Amino acid sequence: MNMDMKSIMKQAQALQAEMAKKQEELAKRTFEASSGGGMVTARVNGKHELIALSIEPSVASAGDVEMLQDLVLAAVNEAFKRATEAAQSELSSMMGGMGGLGGMFG
Repeated sequence: MNMDMKSIMKQAQALQAEMAKKQEELAKRTFEASSGGGMVTARVNGKHELIALSIEPSVASAGDVEMLQDLVLAAVNEAFKRATEAAQSELSSMMGGMGGLGGMFG
């Protein structure tokens, strides 16, 4: 029993180190999404920070503030969604590879 506990602790430490590494890698990645046929483009990083927002001048000069707001929201939310899905995919594939220990967390 004592040996099993040491083995579990060792696996948990390895999992923790691997998760930290994956999170660091994800934080460095960027995710992009557009709305309005490319009129608005948002770029976020893996830490869910908006790092760039591009708006076509024609949309801004149209004077339809509500439409512009909707396009910005749609692009930003989609970029965040892509970042979240990438993180979930990376971390779930890692947990699946941890054998019996992965089942302890899900």
